Amino acid sequence: MLGLLWLVFVSTPLMAEVLTINTFQPEVRTGDRLFVNGLSEQAVLARFGEPRERLAPVGQPPISRWVYDDFTVYFEFNTALHAVVHRKNPRFTE
Repeated sequence: MLGLLWLVFVSTPLMAEVLTINTFQPEVRTGDRLFVNGLSEQAVLARFGEPRERLAPVGQPPISRWVYDDFTVYFEFNTALHAVVHRKNPRFTE
């Protein structure tokens, strides 16, 4: 009986649904002028000029953002943490 049950289980085709998730590749620019980690606000100003917009600090520790035309710089207190390039063409499809 156990052998017959095993034979039925093994001979039954296995079915699976393929799930497709559309993703995007972020633009990564390391080693060029967008590397800002550890720079002071004054150094960022000297390198990139005045931002288009300065957003007030939020949270604890305070995180603020300076928005430029093509990227945003994130600060903790007065030290730059990271710069993120703005995507020009989001490619999310259904």
